[in-house]
Amino acid sequence: MYRCAQRLCHKKLTIFWKGSKMETRKILTICVVAFGLTVWQYAPIVGANTWDIQPVDTAGDVGSSTSVALDDMGNPHISYYDWTNDDLKYAVWNSVTSSWDIETVDSGGNVGAATSLALDGAGNPHISYLDLGNANLKYAAWNSVTSSWDIVTVHSTGNVGYDCSLALDAAGNPRISYYDGTNYDLKYAAWNSVTSSWNIETVDSIGYVGSNTSLELDSAGDPRISYRDITNADLKYAAWNSVTSSWDIETVDSTGAVGIYTSLALDSADSPRISYQGSTGKDLKYAAWNSSTSSWDIETVDSAGSVGFYTSLALDSDDSPHISYSDQTNYDLKCASWNRYTSSWDIETVDSTGSVGDYSSIALDAANNRHISYLDSTNADLKYAFFDASCKFLLVGDLDDNCRADLLDLALLAGHWLIDCNADPGNPACVPKP
Repeated sequence: MYRCAQRLCHKKLTIFWKGSKMETRKILTICVVAFGLTVWQYAPIVGANTWDIQPVDTAGDVGSSTSVALDDMGNPHISYYDWTNDDLKYAVWNSVTSSWDIETVDSGGNVGAATSLALDGAGNPHISYLDLGNANLKYAAWNSVTSSWDIVTVHSTGNVGYDCSLALDAAGNPRISYYDGTNYDLKYAAWNSVTSSWNIETVDSIGYVGSNTSLELDSAGDPRISYRDITNADLKYAAWNSVTSSWDIETVDSTGAVGIYTSLALDSADSPRISYQGSTGKDLKYAAWNSSTSSWDIETVDSAGSVGFYTSLALDSDDSPHISYSDQTNYDLKCASWNRYTSSWDIETVDSTGSVGDYSSIALDAANNRHISYLDSTNADLKYAFFDASCKFLLVGDLDDNCRADLLDLALLAGHWLIDCNADPGNPACVPKP
């Protein structure tokens, strides 16, 4: 018979099993007791990661209407509006020089509001935006052959192009949802590569509808759009039905005045998720389609003050939602992330220096790290915040590398032998009983 050496208690051990792989790392106080069970003291959070925040562009009054996208290397690309010069601008992180490359995309008149950015399979940027001077919808795409921007007017009939949202299909063809301010309709434009022209259609024309649009394409390439019904102050959702060749339209939320600042994402099963503001209480709300009940699950995420402005939604690899938004009580940038372990929302203030957080846009990289572009209203600058989820500290007890020594780490150890004196009686930790 063997017992664990008493000297191991209240000491640090450097060998443990993580899953099926043995790793070395200092962990918390350990004492191995009978049958290989482990008693492990709980540790508070220490060494937690923080947000890396930096200005991107400070030349003049810039940084509204931001939209962020990440390339395959995780480098951020941002489109935005230059108020000083009335131009559309674009910034991309240069990992070689560790700096931002900034350029003007379009300076023809008062252009660049309501930008929406997407990257094609080759990492080339595509931007839809509003020509404010002419009230037209425009589109710019980087041409890697000519090393210049190809710029076209998509729709110029009436006052159109407001609240535009861009997505690219598998072939890199652009699709754009937007608001028709002349007819108060939701519109949709799709590039037809066969005819080399834009197919434009009205999606919803019942009442005043179509503002605050957000577009995503499902796995079949069919469009889905979240938007606001201005007449009824409701949140609505439209999905293209390829069987009937028509739009399926429904009201998602009609409780109070809702549907402002919508942001749409589709999970791995193509089920829609929408973040938006409930303007009655100025709350951040979230709606998720429940395929089991064929209904929408709706909840209030944050109701502390006047919040939920400029929401932007992204789903991580586990389909858990992350929402960036503006808190206009405190003039802060905030982020809400669903914690699947606690089944609750983790809400944090990302930036509270001055008046910040308007026009937020969020994207997640392959490691689920959060990237947010937004406006610093105090300094009229474009800013960028990045949260690296990997731990930069050697934290005792942190087995899952989340910069926390917590009960989740206990769960990782629960089913594993730390030291098995029956199998390894020669281990220095195994001392024969007297």
